[in-house]
Amino acid sequence: MEPDLHELLRSLRVWDPAVTSLPPLAPDTAPAAPLPLFARWLAQAAEAGQAEPHTMSLATADAEGRPDVRIVMLHGADDEGWSFATHAHSRKGGQLAGRPYAALAFYWPVLGRQVRVRGPVGAASREEAQADLHARSTGALAAALTGRQSAVLGSTEELARASEEAWERARREPAAPAPSWTLYRLRPDEVEFFQGDARRRHVRLRYRRAPEGWARELLWP
Repeated sequence: MEPDLHELLRSLRVWDPAVTSLPPLAPDTAPAAPLPLFARWLAQAAEAGQAEPHTMSLATADAEGRPDVRIVMLHGADDEGWSFATHAHSRKGGQLAGRPYAALAFYWPVLGRQVRVRGPVGAASREEAQADLHARSTGALAAALTGRQSAVLGSTEELARASEEAWERARREPAAPAPSWTLYRLRPDEVEFFQGDARRRHVRLRYRRAPEGWARELLWP
């Protein structure tokens, strides 16, 4: 018997005090740039036991402007931007080629926190992309070598055969190239930090890129 979706949704809690703490965010003491605060929040989410705190939603748009979103892994964040990787021929790779602008969202419910990032996206050099890939696990390389991401799949057996061949090659050639594997960097125009509050007095601190550094402002929740 299928569950009653509406009853299920009404039964679920957000920020259950048994598993969630809501630390304060003091905007006046926030750093002048968003990256140090992001690094601090990511570390605190990991320390608080948040599962996979380095995963994020990546939103892009197709040629008609229709939005698309999926979960990907953050590969790095520095002054050049927030990094993630995929095949250039994947759906998101094609969308970024046509509309090189994207948005990211991190959600860490154990602390009632979100971080939203958006801005233009560019591709790193091929050498950087391959170095990033080869610094990862054998499984990551095997997945990249399997290729054909977002193409129509004929059967699960076809995937199993291709995957097994890719795993064998990844073990045999740990530096095997995956030519279509691309490292992308999103250079943020704005970064928003959201801190939940038990009385719904949520703090939203937005950084906007300005000619000389970053402008900071508070937003109504």
